[in-house]
Amino acid sequence: MTDPAMQCLSKVELRVECKNLLNKDVTSKSDPCAVLFIYSGNSWEEIGRTENIKNCLDPIFSTPFMIDYYFEKVQKIRFSIYDIDNKSPSLSDDDFLGQMECTLGQVVSSSPYTSVLSAKNGKKMDHGSITVRAEEMKGNAANQTILMTFRATKLDNKDVFGKSDPYLEISKSGDGGSWQIVHRTEVIKNTLDPAWRPITISMASLCGGDLDKTLKIDVCDWDNDGSHDLIGGFTTCVNDMLKAQQKEVSWQCINPKKQAKKKHYTHSGVVILSSCQITQEYSFLDFVFGGLQVNLTVGIDFTASNGDPREPTSLHYMNPYEPNEYLQAIMSVGTVVQDYDSDKMFPALGFGAKVPPEMNISFEFALNFNASNPFCAGIQGIVDTYKAALPQLQLYGPTNAAPIIHHVARFAAAAQQEENIKGASAYYILLLLTDGEITDMDNTRKAIVYASGLPMSLIIVGVGEADFTNMNILDGDDGVLKSPTGEPCQRDVVQFVPFRDFKKSSPAELARHVLAEVPRQVTQYFKLRGIPPNRVGPRPSEPVK
Repeated sequence: MTDPAMQCLSKVELRVECKNLLNKDVTSKSDPCAVLFIYSGNSWEEIGRTENIKNCLDPIFSTPFMIDYYFEKVQKIRFSIYDIDNKSPSLSDDDFLGQMECTLGQVVSSSPYTSVLSAKNGKKMDHGSITVRAEEMKGNAANQTILMTFRATKLDNKDVFGKSDPYLEISKSGDGGSWQIVHRTEVIKNTLDPAWRPITISMASLCGGDLDKTLKIDVCDWDNDGSHDLIGGFTTCVNDMLKAQQKEVSWQCINPKKQAKKKHYTHSGVVILSSCQITQEYSFLDFVFGGLQVNLTVGIDFTASNGDPREPTSLHYMNPYEPNEYLQAIMSVGTVVQDYDSDKMFPALGFGAKVPPEMNISFEFALNFNASNPFCAGIQGIVDTYKAALPQLQLYGPTNAAPIIHHVARFAAAAQQEENIKGASAYYILLLLTDGEITDMDNTRKAIVYASGLPMSLIIVGVGEADFTNMNILDGDDGVLKSPTGEPCQRDVVQFVPFRDFKKSSPAELARHVLAEVPRQVTQYFKLRGIPPNRVGPRPSEPVK
């Protein structure tokens, strides 16, 4: 039986806000992000990061931290605030804005807990304070989520040039008439009739399980300088929102200032809740315990822009003393993913080369030249097959990625067809390694939109020093990716990173960064399909009876 002293008493949600931060940017304001560390053993371990808020010295972060709370332990925690101006996962090249060290017990017993920020040497700083609010996640609400889809129509135009850039903020009522932001949507640019991506929030975070708890929903116009304008808002509760299970529910957005000034003011637009449902929350491990197999496929770019593999300047050059970037990426990501595939047999594909024996150009070929059996035994098998294939290929082009995406999507679609029989049994990850801009961008966008409805994720690693700016279009972090005909992704399934950002990091850091979104993508897919795990076993922290 598990030692009671080692059991987690409960989970605590921590939410962070700051005031009067130091401004590190010359032509704008700092872009702060809060990072949580916990002291484990002899070092500080990063637990997570909030979103990055642009041009703001008084941020209220909407991304919470979830942490296990042990009454009998002194849990030392540190909140560090950074000005993030790049996409590198390392914090060493970001401006430090201050930190606060305390114990979780202090935060829980004094919530909201406020402190002046300190420098790394512990000296109090002249700028900046931090407030941390703690809330216990308990009851059935801790295992439930609410899935909502909002749109709006006829919003007020707040911009002189163009239209408003609206986003939603959802807040829950707190003590003393205060409001706590629990979710902030993406910004939809230049429209008065936005349709936001589906929102998933735990019931515990949204309302603590109280379906009548007052919620405030504001529609704001995003501005690049951080001076966002309120378009309008309204109050509601979960019980009212659940009426959208049968038909759409709408609210008029009211702007109090306009209402006070204009005699015949009616509203500043209408927000419509298209759908709303409460679902049981399952973790990635619930699906793994239920027998989910995560299938990895590797796709390698063999276009001529990589350079002649016989030359040391080539990205495919086999240096006997150091693996090239393709090999490093394969081993870093594959070493993690292979543990979730029981047979450890992985398809390895290539694209953009002339392939023997006819030496015809191909954008979808088996690396072992056996189309009926492209599987390699383990990650080392992929490495060996790649090395053996390279001398037999003629690097060519262009960089067309859509064929390989569709290749994996065919298997994901077949798995989807069997979900009514086999349940949540298979999920597919395509690790696509490329040295440059994708040439068939329209077809690639169309393929990704199609894949977003399947049990599939796409990890793209940019190898070399090319300009990958346009590749970020495929990553849904900054907005919903759409096909050329305007069809939106059903969910965010793409993670793109340039390998050069991790040259000074460990292989584990690259794997952590590119795979961080996969568990959420897996659970989101099966949630949208309404498919639970095949079985839910006891958690490792629970006593087995």
